[in-house]
Amino acid sequence: MDPKSYERYSRQILFGEIGEAGQQRLLESSAVIVGCGALGTDLANLLVRAGVGKLRIVDRDFVEPSNLQRQTLFEESDALESLPKAVAAERRLRAINSGVSVEGVVADVSSKNAEELLHGFPLILDGTDNFETRFLLNDVAIHLNVPWIYAAVVASYGVTMTVRPGVTACLACALEFSAPPENGSRTSGAEDTCDTVGVLGAAAGVIASIEAAEALKLLVGKAELTGGRLISFDVWSGRFQSVRMARNPECRACAQNDFRYLEGDEQPHLTMCGRDSVQIHERRRQLDLAALGRRIAPTVADVRENGFLLRFRVPPYEMTVFADGRAIVKGTRDTSVARSLYARYIGA
Repeated sequence: MDPKSYERYSRQILFGEIGEAGQQRLLESSAVIVGCGALGTDLANLLVRAGVGKLRIVDRDFVEPSNLQRQTLFEESDALESLPKAVAAERRLRAINSGVSVEGVVADVSSKNAEELLHGFPLILDGTDNFETRFLLNDVAIHLNVPWIYAAVVASYGVTMTVRPGVTACLACALEFSAPPENGSRTSGAEDTCDTVGVLGAAAGVIASIEAAEALKLLVGKAELTGGRLISFDVWSGRFQSVRMARNPECRACAQNDFRYLEGDEQPHLTMCGRDSVQIHERRRQLDLAALGRRIAPTVADVRENGFLLRFRVPPYEMTVFADGRAIVKGTRDTSVARSLYARYIGA
């Protein structure tokens, strides 16, 4: 390690569980984060500052003003430009630590591209906002035999669990089969969403910090200190819980290798994403966004294109179209309405 790097990470090196050897391992390590919202931004910030050598961030969304309350890598200018979160995060993280490699990938992780996007990384980290994608990550991690860390936050409450395939319970063990703790506390937050009950940035910060600490243990070679527990914390009530999770010998994922999410059996073609929105998973085309914007400009309102995405309004709806054909239609939960608008302006 050169003197400049040693000085930069000196306080972390002084921590005996990491030391100089552990810091060197971090500099030579890599990880991939799926999702760059409140959890993903906090997590990425912590890992890049800690000196994780290579970080890939995969996210499908763009920055909006409502993100700024809790998504710590973004600024008002990012929201004004509607920058993809992965792009804005990469730019900010490179400015924070020029000595690490940061790659932002604008993509929606699905059964069709998950292995391609996640292969080659020794650790997969959860910054997502839905359980379909989390169960997909669980399938991929077990299939690739690499650890991954599940995390979720809603309102003032968050939860995280480290999964080591073949050693600890996986997400399917914990949430598809296990009953909730006897005291009745939530284990998944599956009933509520940020769009229905809100979310505190402080809750995301706590869970991302626990997730980052677990990631550092794995990356410096202290895997035996991780996994086996579902950890939750409510920052408003101050309630902390750590529940030991046992592997289920009949688990469809880690016991029977039934990877239904990875095989696409559980992946919907259209999904709701947030309040009054429908996402259309269309990847069979590559769009020239500038040309599309010019073509539709006479018939729609407020056309904006930034090289990454195209936004326009068809009152009372707003559409955001990505270069791979994916689109988000805001203002409806009716998939037939979303499909009709997509066909009309992008093509059937």
